[in-house]
Amino acid sequence: MRLVAGCAPWFLVPLYAALLVSALHHYKPLAIARDHGLTEKPAWANSLVSYEPRALANSTNSTVANRGLASAVPVTSGHGSYFVTLSAGGINFQVALDTASSDLWILSSDCKSSACSPLPKYPLSFSSPTFVPIDQNNTVFNISFADATFASGFVARESVDLGNITVPEQALAFINSTNVAFTDRISGVLGLGFPRLSVIGSSTPAAPPFISTMVETGLLAYPMFGLSLTYQNNGSLSLGAIDSSVVSNLSAIEWHPVVPFAPFSNTTVANSSIYLQWALELSDIFVNGTEVKPSPTYANITGPNSIALLDVGADGIFGPYQDVSRIFDALSPESRLVDTGRWAVPCDTSLPIQFTFGGQNFTLGPKDYLIGPTSTSPDLCLSWPAALPSSGDGIDWQLGTPFLRTVYSIFSYGIDTKEPPMIGLYNPSISSSLNSTNSTSILSPQSSMSSTSTLASSTLASSSSSASSSTSPSPISFTTTITTTLPNFPLATPVPTAPSYIFNLTGPTSQAHPTPSQRVSSDLGASTYSPIIINHNFSALPTIVPFETLVTLVVTDSSGVVHTSTSTSSVVQSSVALGQPPGAKSSAVSVLRFSKVDWAAWVVVWVGVGLGWTLVL
Repeated sequence: MRLVAGCAPWFLVPLYAALLVSALHHYKPLAIARDHGLTEKPAWANSLVSYEPRALANSTNSTVANRGLASAVPVTSGHGSYFVTLSAGGINFQVALDTASSDLWILSSDCKSSACSPLPKYPLSFSSPTFVPIDQNNTVFNISFADATFASGFVARESVDLGNITVPEQALAFINSTNVAFTDRISGVLGLGFPRLSVIGSSTPAAPPFISTMVETGLLAYPMFGLSLTYQNNGSLSLGAIDSSVVSNLSAIEWHPVVPFAPFSNTTVANSSIYLQWALELSDIFVNGTEVKPSPTYANITGPNSIALLDVGADGIFGPYQDVSRIFDALSPESRLVDTGRWAVPCDTSLPIQFTFGGQNFTLGPKDYLIGPTSTSPDLCLSWPAALPSSGDGIDWQLGTPFLRTVYSIFSYGIDTKEPPMIGLYNPSISSSLNSTNSTSILSPQSSMSSTSTLASSTLASSSSSASSSTSPSPISFTTTITTTLPNFPLATPVPTAPSYIFNLTGPTSQAHPTPSQRVSSDLGASTYSPIIINHNFSALPTIVPFETLVTLVVTDSSGVVHTSTSTSSVVQSSVALGQPPGAKSSAVSVLRFSKVDWAAWVVVWVGVGLGWTLVL
């Protein structure tokens, strides 16, 4: 059958119309592409809602509270590690959070090891318009961890997006070899520590860590981040502000000075800053009201209080043998050392363990410190803390996620020449009962610059709370057991020999005990910030409400009057394609998919074609 001349053009009109409708439906404004250096805005950017920081209603310093950026990013955990989703060069990755390291590193397509093979990787073959090589990608990166894992690769620069904040040309490492066993499709680590701890910074000029870049340039509303971890394996990472959905009373935050450290004794590299780790003084420990006074490994150097590191990258709690063994003695007479550094206790143990910072106790119940029943003796449960020998740095305690889930923690980088780094701890379970006038456990400007112990930067004057608990937690149930072979005889508690202290103890400029003038120096927040914490102006601290957005509804009634209303709705993080360059299609979505608009358009096409053929025939 042949077509009649002149009929084809008019009955193909519906086809052209359908194509036009579909094209308009999928059109993305060019401005979005310019914003991200992409052809399409990353999907994750639509699911991470952020706000300009705001002061509370009683703020007395709205200028400070409303300057700079703030963002709240969802935190997730599946198998121990808490992670966030960020974008490097427009490519999405899940990266584990770590407050005990400082570098951002991501697996690259050059990593062929078994640890890398199943995970999303940065495709080095992708010509990212924002990728900037350093020394032709010959700057070597090597990092190792206490558990004998490592990662190695090279350093380059790439545009990195987290929440609503973009840091162009951020120095990060692209990994080509590692034995780190990631889960949950995690592709790297986001270090949140100080610049002095950075491996990249030691080899690359002008390459501060990711968060440090923000605070050193004054990008954030305040040079800090807040961390909320929940028992539901989620939480929030707030940049530049405090999560007001968790912290209802800013005055109830107890602030502690970060412990400074002298330069390393075995290096010729100058340490521009004395701040190394997010560590603070641990003044006491209690087990159901019974004191277990910490015994510092280097008490003659570090002073009478132990030093504790807050480490979101650790999924446990670790301490020195001399403290941990006494904790389990107080916890239960049936406690047993069952392996190197690991104790088991009766699973029905219900006594609280309390860590005291300043004058406030932070309590762990059985659900926090019990790990699970042993397979050979189900009535005995493995328990935190575990014991580790000293590494020579004076940090005896490492408080990981079991502790951090019980508090809201705020890490303030300090301000050059104005304010030292501080850690804020907020206990949601007791804050509502505290009176704001007696809960301002904060350093005075005078005491914050004086030393009352050899390494500690100051002593807190804080409201004391009872060391004992009048109500014991209830026993908990477990759904899994831990494969453990218990010894048939009691094991003796080891007494490890402490290694040499690794920091410099001599020299006029390499003092073990930095002077007050050295404590507020460089590599902190930009000096353009106005100090808030040290001035007790807590109401001026910027806050943020995460994962919510304002929805505006405009309705015109029958009389023509326009009514506008706003409401708050939650935003749920949607799944995103990981490790795929912009515009790439994953195998999971390689089949042709149509939206409702597309289907409607193509229905018009086929109806039009059918009518056309009918008329022709």
